[in-house]
Amino acid sequence: MTSLLAVDIGNTNITIGAFDDHELTATWRLATRETRTIDEHAWALQGVLRSKNVEPDSFDAVVICSVVPPLTEAYSEALSTLTGHAPLVIGPGVRTGIRIHYDRTQDVGADRIVDAIAAHHLYGGALVIVDIGTATVFDAVTAEGDYIGGAIAPGLQIAADAMFRNTSQLRRVELIAPDRVIGRSTVASMQSGFVFGFAELIEGMIARFKTELNPEAPGDVTVVATGGLAKLMAGQIDSFDHVNPDLTLIGLRFVHEMNNT
Repeated sequence: MTSLLAVDIGNTNITIGAFDDHELTATWRLATRETRTIDEHAWALQGVLRSKNVEPDSFDAVVICSVVPPLTEAYSEALSTLTGHAPLVIGPGVRTGIRIHYDRTQDVGADRIVDAIAAHHLYGGALVIVDIGTATVFDAVTAEGDYIGGAIAPGLQIAADAMFRNTSQLRRVELIAPDRVIGRSTVASMQSGFVFGFAELIEGMIARFKTELNPEAPGDVTVVATGGLAKLMAGQIDSFDHVNPDLTLIGLRFVHEMNNT
């Protein structure tokens, strides 16, 4: 049995998954902190793994996906020390099995490619992937598995934080769906604007993506939601065919297998 540690380094959170062969057996989430030293990263990683009785040196391999360049090398070194294995870092030269049709392929975030790989393997057909996290990211994948581009909008939390910082009378609010669209308090009004407003943005972008991706049969396009706020928005959006918060970790497993066979 092969044990794999998959690490997705995002702008807000670092998501970690442990695989025994094809089964995702445990996940963890850490806040992204660029100011930590390598030793501090190693200490934090060791602590979260052991919180679920997982020893860092029990893994046979490590794979990393990162959109935070300053942390890529630091985590690679920390994980190499902890596990005894040099991580496979998603980037140029790594086999992905997917063709990228983008003006500058190096501009596509590694997490977007990994999500596309996972969605293609898991669901097949033409796909729209919506990653609802720090940013709200839309990606399009053809039925043949080609990545053809996407769109990027602000994330809910970014929008909420920006409104709090740039207004004098509005406060931070919990990102939950209120009982009604027409808010009867400032908090409910802001929650309505964030949650329902972003739901409409996402629904509208999905419709446009499906029409452009498959003009003759937009209904045949499968929509996959992922990201930290996917479950929250799934309660407000009817367009999602699948909600898979672990999509990136699963994609990392696929890439590791492609590069070790």
